[in-house]
Amino acid sequence: INYGVTRFKSFPRIEEVYRIIEVLESIGVQVKWLPDNDLEIRRPEKLELDKLDAVAARKTRSVLMLIGALLHDYPSFKIPYAGGCKLGERTVEPHLFALEEFGVSIVAKSGHYNVTVNKKAPGEIVLYESGNTVTNNALLAAARTPQQTTIQAASGDYMVQDLCYFLRKLGVAIDGIGSQFLTVKGVERIKKNVTYAPTEDPIEAMFFISAAVTTNSKITIHRVPYKWIGLELLKLKKMGLKLHISEPYKAANGMVDLADIVVEKHNGNLKALNEKLHPNLYPGLNPDNLPYFVPIAATCHGRTLIHDWMYENRALYFTEMTKVGVQVELADPHRIYITGPTKFSAADVTCPPALRPASLLLIGMLAAQGNSILRNVYTINRGYEDIAERLNSLGAHITVLHEI
Repeated sequence: INYGVTRFKSFPRIEEVYRIIEVLESIGVQVKWLPDNDLEIRRPEKLELDKLDAVAARKTRSVLMLIGALLHDYPSFKIPYAGGCKLGERTVEPHLFALEEFGVSIVAKSGHYNVTVNKKAPGEIVLYESGNTVTNNALLAAARTPQQTTIQAASGDYMVQDLCYFLRKLGVAIDGIGSQFLTVKGVERIKKNVTYAPTEDPIEAMFFISAAVTTNSKITIHRVPYKWIGLELLKLKKMGLKLHISEPYKAANGMVDLADIVVEKHNGNLKALNEKLHPNLYPGLNPDNLPYFVPIAATCHGRTLIHDWMYENRALYFTEMTKVGVQVELADPHRIYITGPTKFSAADVTCPPALRPASLLLIGMLAAQGNSILRNVYTINRGYEDIAERLNSLGAHITVLHEI
């Protein structure tokens, strides 16, 4: 949405980002990696939307957010069907309903969406679903709508907050960040050279916490946006885990509070919670963090109920953990019971087509004696940068093989 030069500081080099860059470059956007993983983006006056890389676009769900960004400049265009993790029926209807309020009409054709625009200012909208990408799509549409837009039932989660802080740097006025009500006063045309540092990823922090707990290791995780995983940390403490959280300090963007977290060894003394673990909207337990409680629950004494109500298929993927020795009982497509403690075992497994469940297998293999093989790790590389190298720096022994 910015016609100026955008520079992002310390941007992650992950497969999901590479696919989005391929999409942007295919339509004429100049994208350049700079030292220290900074990323510079220059948008031309006119994009070549008919040349959009559909193969790259279909590998990511983020492509949907192009609609909110493009609707202000193009009366009609096509967007390929969105991809990403295979987690069941993830409808795009909430996106359609939100963008309709801005004058967008979307018709699904074979393999793509036909988008036509008769732009209007909606004033007030209610999101059909409080999803992250849905909220971001509405934000991108509102960011270049000069009239005030109120978004009700917005997600307050971390990726929405981060986008809000970035849009503020572009001159967009936004109130209610982190709440279910966002008030946006947009700018008709944005042309501003801007530098922004995205906040560190709380889900990645949870991955390392889960790996530490599952392997009974003491590690320190630096620069954690700890308030974004506040409930997760509380649940861990109630299981008996000892955590030390440093004095907070600001992220590079000056907005988000970070802290260093020390995860202590538990020596097998964790206890299963009496209550079920389930995801919820922010500030509840993050849906992307719920999977990391599967191997954690497997280290606890007792039986844990995990209720993954948001996705049809993800709880089914959790049963893959039986291959590394976890006692998993599938109650129904959304609920599993984990009984621990577990003696993890080595295995040869292919990653399921979903990022978080795939990374759980890696964690389980770290806790197992002997050599394990994890195949088709592109699924994990979609969301984690240099994960093998970073785990090796903590004492793991992982060799990355490139199959022909």
